[in-house]
Formats: sequence, C-alpha cells, structure tokens
Amino acid sequence: MNAHQYGRLRARWRRATRLLAAAAAMVTGTAALTTALAVGPASAAVSPVEGGTLAAPSVTAVTAGLAHTCATTADTALWCWGANYAGQLGDGTTANRTTPARVGTATGWAGVDAGASHTCAVRTDRTLWCWGGNNRGQLGDGTTTSRSAPVRVGTATTWARVSAGYEHTCAVRTDGTLWCWGFNRTSQLGVGTSPWTATSPLQVGTATTWAAVTTGFAHTCAVRTDGTLWCWGYSSDGQLGLGTLGSQTTPAQVGTATGWSGVTAGYAHTCAVRSGTLWCWGDNGYGQLGVGSGYQTAPVQVDATSTWRGVGGSSDTTCAVRTDGSLWCFGKNTTGQVGDGTTTHRSTPTRVGSATTWTDSLAVTEHGCAARTDGSLWCWGDNSGGQLGDGTTTGRSAPAVVTLA
Repeated sequence: MNAHQYGRLRARWRRATRLLAAAAAMVTGTAALTTALAVGPASAAVSPVEGGTLAAPSVTAVTAGLAHTCATTADTALWCWGANYAGQLGDGTTANRTTPARVGTATGWAGVDAGASHTCAVRTDRTLWCWGGNNRGQLGDGTTTSRSAPVRVGTATTWARVSAGYEHTCAVRTDGTLWCWGFNRTSQLGVGTSPWTATSPLQVGTATTWAAVTTGFAHTCAVRTDGTLWCWGYSSDGQLGLGTLGSQTTPAQVGTATGWSGVTAGYAHTCAVRSGTLWCWGDNGYGQLGVGSGYQTAPVQVDATSTWRGVGGSSDTTCAVRTDGSLWCFGKNTTGQVGDGTTTHRSTPTRVGSATTWTDSLAVTEHGCAARTDGSLWCWGDNSGGQLGDGTTTGRSAPAVVTLA
C-alpha cells in the first residue's frame, strides 16, 4: 500500500470514528432492564478514583470497543453497554444502552473482546461466538451479515482466547494454533495478500506454539510460548516493530528477545511488557509511546523501571499497570481517556489517581475501563454512546465506579 492509499485508509478510520460517535449520540437509550446493572457517577464529595462501593458480582474482565463496553463477572455472566448501531451489544437489538445489559440469560462466558463495531467471546466449553458489524466477515460465521445476537464461529470446541480488531479478528486455540479472519487489505490476517476478505477462520502458518494475540486497526501481533513476539500487517508508522515501514504479509519476529508476556495493538502503535519492562513502538502523534515525540520503528523502553505488569490500549492511548497495582496512562486525551482529570495529551506515563488495587484487566480506546482487585469496575472518557454505563451520554475525565444494583 502506498502513502496515498494509506492516507485514504487513515482518513476513512477518522471519518468512521466521527460518524460512529454521532450515531451513538443520536440513538436514545432503551428502558432499563430489571436485570440491568445500575451505574452511578462519582460523587462530587469524594475522589472518583478512591470512592465507590464493591460491585457484586465481581467483574473479572473488561473490554472497550470504539463506543461500547463489555465485561464478564465472577458468575460467568456477560454484560455489554454503549453504542449498538451494528448489534455489537449482543442483546438482539440495535438500540443503544446507557446502562449495562445482560447478553442473554446463560452463564459460562470465559473471555470477551470488543472491536470497533463487533464483539467476540469464548465460552467455558471453548466454543467461540461473535456478533455486531460484519461487513468484512469479521464475525467469522461464513457471511457478511451483521448480527445483533451471538452467533457461533464454526464447530470447534478448542478456542482459548480471542482478539477483535477494527474489521478483523484473530484467536488462539488450545492446541497453540492461531486463526484470523475478516478484512485482509493490509495483510493483517497473516496469511499473505490473499484473500482480500475471509468470512471464516484461516490458520496462520503451521506453528502450534501461539500463546496470545492482539489486533489493531491494520496490523496484528502475537506472543509465542517461548516468549518471542511476532507482528504482521501494515507498518505506516513502525507499529510492527521490525525497524522498517511497509507491509509484512506473514508473521515476523520482533527482534530476538524473549520474555514478552503481554502485547497490545493500538490504531498505529504497539506496546508490550517484557520481563517487567514496558516497550512501545509505532505512531507517537499523541505521545502514546510514552517516550516523548516522534514515531519509532523498533521497540523503545518507556522508562528505566522494571515494575510493569500489564498493558492495554486499542486506539491512540495506552494504559499500563505496575506491580504495585498503580495505573498509568498516556497518549491521546481529547475525551479524557487518559483518566487524569484533564483533556491534555500526555507523552509520558501519567498516574491515574492514587489507588494501588488495579488489576491487569484494563482497556482503553476513546474511553477507558479497568477492574480492581475487589471486583469493582471503573470507566472514564468518551460517553457519546453511553459506553461509561452511568445512564447518561456525558463524558468524564476521571474514573468512576460501575456499581451493581
């Protein structure tokens, strides 16, 4: 893809973001379900980060799409809320939800990940289900038909974890194989330049040592069981970490280091934890690499410490947790998604409040959400589609707890 083509792709993404936000704002919330979660904004009398009460049941994982949020709880139920124009909430409708709504009545949900307008989740029986927008086959059900309720991806019962990107999806099976499907315009599926679109899962190579995968806008990265890191797709700003710009049609190893334990792909940047150190590369227009200005085509260490435990970020903002349980964010902050109470972009890690009980379950796009060790869930940033779950469409620049009724 040449610079002109990529410019059109970037413009399309930015335009889509504006249109989706506008659509989210136009759709009114439906009546609250009797089983819905009740969410209260932070009290003005207490710190929005330190206040709040324990949520029950406890939140075990959270994911943030472009304008929607989903979370699993300790009883293995699945909840989603926010923009729903493509059915990405999985509740059988296309109506926005400003408070969390249960996805069906069944339990048994083990993990979930939200893309721009679609969502995928793995059940405890190791089946895989997707729903929402499907114009590029990102649901993996063999069609390009959008779905407002979960549809099963094939018949396999060996899915371990899934990552939903902008218009493509990848997942790892229990046998260590890696599979991708959806849009492949920039070779983000890792199977070469063809097909242009895959409506069903395609195996990426023949390796059986894949441990985890993350999907960005036009690139994908994954970690193997030996701790090596691999990336592929488009590298407009160095987001593959290979030291060059341009496309990579199949997985390529990022350097020679091992010890990579976590990786997250943003819009055009990537960050990962390696043996307690934090590294980022790619686009840095908002400071999302945490190392000042200028894009980087190879991993650069964010700071000199070795106390980083986990990292998340799917747009132009990055959040990471230290071993002491503190939460730090940096990058784009137009809608308060850094969570520091401002809308000032941050080019170095900025601490979010003073709490030391944040878990590795965190996600940030135009809004952010994270779970604490007490099982409570906190969200902040853009709220145009009701993705903060507080019953409003008013954004906020600092975390507020999502409490259960």
